[in-house]
Amino acid sequence: MTMEATRYEDGSISYPGHPRSRGGAQPVETVDLSEYTAEVITWTTSTAAPPGVRDPNTLAIVEFDVEGESVRAIGQATTDEIETGDDVEPVPVDELREPGAGIREPESQEWKGYRFEPV
Repeated sequence: MTMEATRYEDGSISYPGHPRSRGGAQPVETVDLSEYTAEVITWTTSTAAPPGVRDPNTLAIVEFDVEGESVRAIGQATTDEIETGDDVEPVPVDELREPGAGIREPESQEWKGYRFEPV
């Protein structure tokens, strides 16, 4: 499993990827963010999580430095013990939420993903 970001003709990188960069450039390749560490920019703990999502649910906005390009992502943290400025790494998880909860058919959803774990 990869945490796939997109690099564009102008050198910018976005996660998730889009058909064009903010400046209109075409995608040229993908970058696996799971090979990098990131810094926590900010975080919050939700105490009213959607059905099937752990409660409380700590989320973090993190910033990766990929060859001088800043790439930000948001995701669940592996712990409630996280602080602004912490270094984290993306770790794969099989279920970001419980597939049987909620109103959508479990087969219609992707349950795998990444959480951010302090290093």
